[in-house]
Amino acid sequence: MVKIGLAGWGDHNRLYSKTNSKSRLKEYSEHFQVVEVDSSFYALHNPNQYEKWVTDTPSDFGFIIKAFRGLTGHDRGSTNTMTKTAMFHAFKDSIFPASQSGKLIAVLFQFPPWFACNRDSVQMLRLTKDLMGHVPVALEFRNQTWYTEEMRDKTLEFMKQEGWIHSICDEPQAGVGSVPTVLEATNRELTIVRMHGRNVAGWKSGGQSNWRDVRYLYDYNIEELIDWRNKIEKLQQQTNQIYTIFNNNSGGHAAANAKQLMELFNLKTKDLLPIQVDLFDL
Repeated sequence: MVKIGLAGWGDHNRLYSKTNSKSRLKEYSEHFQVVEVDSSFYALHNPNQYEKWVTDTPSDFGFIIKAFRGLTGHDRGSTNTMTKTAMFHAFKDSIFPASQSGKLIAVLFQFPPWFACNRDSVQMLRLTKDLMGHVPVALEFRNQTWYTEEMRDKTLEFMKQEGWIHSICDEPQAGVGSVPTVLEATNRELTIVRMHGRNVAGWKSGGQSNWRDVRYLYDYNIEELIDWRNKIEKLQQQTNQIYTIFNNNSGGHAAANAKQLMELFNLKTKDLLPIQVDLFDL
């Protein structure tokens, strides 16, 4: 089973006929059966927020929820005084409505570029898995040391033994702070694919004030999407469910690319709205 969706639902303007932002998730779910919740990375939401999202979506809809940044080490230097254990409990409490409803696909732990392959990091992964309990968890690295020739097979075997779902990336190859596409499932039931684009220059712009506008600025061409259809078909021999998330939305390309990939899989699609042209853009 293949399902395709987007990272977040607020910024994809060509999906929405209504201007009311409160109704956008409902309209989004008419186009896609899965969404990645990104706002959970920046804040611990009130459980009521998840209850609303669960209510606003159909019974066959699913959420991939990005782990709070305090759980992955992205908040180094933060003044947050919560202990790591307390943060994990607060996060699990916040997402409980999604889990209880059966709409939680997995919690995505995307670790930062400085999270290198070493003994301390392995201990952190084991602690994370233990504190998350029975919640399904997916793992995405941003450091090439996990996938060197020496460590690749060991990393994948560790993920299989520890119960991590592999989040496979398509992203720019931009040095140690990026990872190659490693086309191997570590969980028989579920695999996640995340499409970040291939903008090498934008990927290296993390220190710039406008990095969000350029990092994921990329429009996949049809040949690249056909190649990914073929890769996903190979993955289907290893895993039962594959969720593909398009995160290349710095230029608004994610929704259109997701629709194109759905068409390549003969999945039902709903048309996007036309691109709005400025009357005075002559």
